[in-house]
Amino acid sequence: MHLPTWSDVIGAHERIAPHIRRTEILTSNALDRQAGATLFFKCENLQPPGAFKVRGACNAVFGLSEERASKGVATHSSGNHALCLAYAAGRRGIPCDVVMPRTAPQAKKDAVIGYGGRITECEPSTSSREEVFAGVQAESGGDFVHPYNDPRVIAGQATCAREFLDQVRDLDLLLAPIGGGGMISGTCLTVASVAPHVRVYAAEPEQADDAMRSLRAGRIIADDAPETIADGLKVPLKELTWHFVSKHVTDILTASEQEIIDAMKLSWKRLRQVIEPSCAVPLAVILKNPETFAGKRVGVIVTGGNVDLDRLPWTKH
Repeated sequence: MHLPTWSDVIGAHERIAPHIRRTEILTSNALDRQAGATLFFKCENLQPPGAFKVRGACNAVFGLSEERASKGVATHSSGNHALCLAYAAGRRGIPCDVVMPRTAPQAKKDAVIGYGGRITECEPSTSSREEVFAGVQAESGGDFVHPYNDPRVIAGQATCAREFLDQVRDLDLLLAPIGGGGMISGTCLTVASVAPHVRVYAAEPEQADDAMRSLRAGRIIADDAPETIADGLKVPLKELTWHFVSKHVTDILTASEQEIIDAMKLSWKRLRQVIEPSCAVPLAVILKNPETFAGKRVGVIVTGGNVDLDRLPWTKH
């Protein structure tokens, strides 16, 4: 298992700088009053492809040798990693094959196609995703860029927290959603390297709480096909992300489906930002656990804004 280092993060930041945005920090007096804390939101939904995953995808794609790049890249993803990898591959002019669950939001599928990616659909389970992907990669020969269990991806995601700590001083803790753990692992890597006094918390849906149960049990617990509106958080931890989560995450807190929906609506209203259900989970757990965050300076990573506007979770279909 190759662990990314701080020097990998610095190299990644230089490599991806021409292809990403140094995203803004937003605040809201109304949300601060409701939470009883001072909240800072780093808006990765404003990245060109609409999600933080562009950082890891670009680091992987632009770190390939010309020979490796000529065969393209391939991955499996519920959406944001797929479209971000397609974006990065398109900027380098190489092929990109992705396996996506048939239930993935149409907005994310449309984005993959728009960036030039080729989609093969699978059933909405981790086992189906990995089985279908094995066949696709064998045929394409593309370099496998795992959505999160990849040191190149984790080093890229770590650049988000690096920017955050530069933009906002004296944070007490950083909070981000957790599915497979790529963003949280990158956040842990940055914090451990340059700001060890900052605590890292993760936020997870109650209906896909395998990371929380893993942290409690001291070993990886993987659910195959959890059901939650937070479609980006359905995947389990892997050995590389578990390394960072088990050693550096202070706690993982969960929110119900309704609490996630309420936090998503509140974010749209108070931050005036289009965010997807997965990245509403941190605000949901802040409001649910006031005793944990009261009086603290809290950094929240807003992970993505690729929403199917025809299927909003608070509307009837």
